[in-house]
Amino acid sequence: MSHATHPLLLCDLTQSYAPQGGGGIGTYLREKQRYILDHTPHRLLQIVPGPEDLVVEDGRHIWAQVGADQVRGSPNYRFIMRTGVVRRLLEEYRPDLIESQCPWVLPWTAINYGKAFPETALVAGYHTDFPEAHIYRVGSSLFGSFVAGGLRRLATGYAQLTYKEFDRVYTLSTIMERTLREYGIAHVDVISLGVDTDLFHPQRRDPSWRGELGLAVCGPVLVYAGRIDNEKRAYQLLDMFRRLPQSLDAGLVMIGDGKLRQQLEQESAGLNVSFPGFISNRADLARALASADIYVSAMADETFGISVIEAQACALPVIGVAAGAMPERVPHGTGVLVPVDDPQALADAVCKMWQGNHQQMGQLAREYVEGRFAWHRTFEKLLADVYPKALKAARLRTAKGRSGGSGLGALFSRDRVRRAVR
Repeated sequence: MSHATHPLLLCDLTQSYAPQGGGGIGTYLREKQRYILDHTPHRLLQIVPGPEDLVVEDGRHIWAQVGADQVRGSPNYRFIMRTGVVRRLLEEYRPDLIESQCPWVLPWTAINYGKAFPETALVAGYHTDFPEAHIYRVGSSLFGSFVAGGLRRLATGYAQLTYKEFDRVYTLSTIMERTLREYGIAHVDVISLGVDTDLFHPQRRDPSWRGELGLAVCGPVLVYAGRIDNEKRAYQLLDMFRRLPQSLDAGLVMIGDGKLRQQLEQESAGLNVSFPGFISNRADLARALASADIYVSAMADETFGISVIEAQACALPVIGVAAGAMPERVPHGTGVLVPVDDPQALADAVCKMWQGNHQQMGQLAREYVEGRFAWHRTFEKLLADVYPKALKAARLRTAKGRSGGSGLGALFSRDRVRRAVR
């Protein structure tokens, strides 16, 4: 889809948005809005959960909140169950392409809409390997591995059923591409997310930052940015920190919010651990990352890791786990990866890195992300490769319907359908 083609109405549809405490999806939505409005003639409709129904039209951008209840135990996220409202929004605005960015409920709203309006192209972003991250890992802790394995098989079946209905599916790493192909989903593309390397830059380091957080330490300041919850294994970072020798005189900063934040704050009382909360201002986040020394993560099911490359852009070496997309994000020389669920190995890696060449690793990390992970590349790939394939599939589907296939596309013109739903 060349930027010179006729303007289209593109739609983002997701549950995974939070105005406070949000992570990769929130960043993606903001950056996509900026790119679409600055570099293309297209319009953009973004449908997300919110405290109430609200539609704001601002030029070529349409922001639509669907009133939804909060997710229990998660202070910032809401979950849309009122799919009829979403369907009415889609019928009112009639997008040319819908991009679904989460696995629960809303993909089927898009799929069912697409069956009624087969000229609409459907794209799915596979941002999380939910059979593993949401089902098996949580199920194992609650019911044991045998039951969790059965639940994972059911979730895998759901994924197969759901994503085969989309014209194209994209994911964020070659590891996840292989996983989807193992699920029997062949129409998969791989895109990389981006980082603003001018904003996230080591020159934003501020020696006064750690003092503002009350961290009077002489050793390394470790930092994590993301949801503070079980999926991200945030509790293991505190476990790791307790295992560090007192002589290291380290500090830990956990940026973000989530269902475990209050518990971990209580458990870390008296330690050099700070919870500044979610930092919505990107310049403030860049300052925080650049003012730390080492980025740490225990997340085992990362599909990309925007916060990881933002930290690398600030010249921080990374200590993480050898699972998910982390081996792709942390190549040799830019950090250390340890086995999953091993807080002692994380602690040992911190000590070894701090006593070794952590600054050189950080510089290599900065060089690794420069020019490689840029938002314009993300959206050029999306608009010039992924979307055209989906739009072509939709055209072929519509043509087949008009030549005698089944479905509403064979019975009604676009204008007649629009009049029928008003």
